[in-house]
Amino acid sequence: MWFSIAIVWALVMFIMMPLWHVYGKQNPSTETYKVTPADFQKDVDAFIAKYKVGEEKGVPVVAPPPGSDIYLLAKQWSWSPVLKLKKGVTYRLHLSSIDVLHGFSLYPLSINFMVIPDYEYVLTITPTQAGEYYVVCNEYCGLGHQQMVGKIIVE
Repeated sequence: MWFSIAIVWALVMFIMMPLWHVYGKQNPSTETYKVTPADFQKDVDAFIAKYKVGEEKGVPVVAPPPGSDIYLLAKQWSWSPVLKLKKGVTYRLHLSSIDVLHGFSLYPLSINFMVIPDYEYVLTITPTQAGEYYVVCNEYCGLGHQQMVGKIIVE
């Protein structure tokens, strides 16, 4: 009897996983590309040079036009740049790390994503509430890990 219950439960979970992904929107669908850290750094530098509007604690603040591609770079022990986005507008967020594995966790929302070196992830995002959101690294990345906090400002 217990074996039958375990088999039925395994089948239910097997069917539910694709349903959660497609209909429950539990896992972000992404585009993923192989990229070298140097190439991603160049893309981020060009993005910052084009849309920089200021600095916050030495980190560039960018305000890209609505609907554009935006870039966020993870490196020990920082996220760069600070993003100023518009509420209700869809953006394509490009994420990558140039050194070690990092975790992208958006606080106070419950969004978590792995940021792996040599891969560029493109997430489609639409901010729905104005405010300041903090990007926290949730994968231990070295001695300065606890200070690795970035920011996204939604206006």
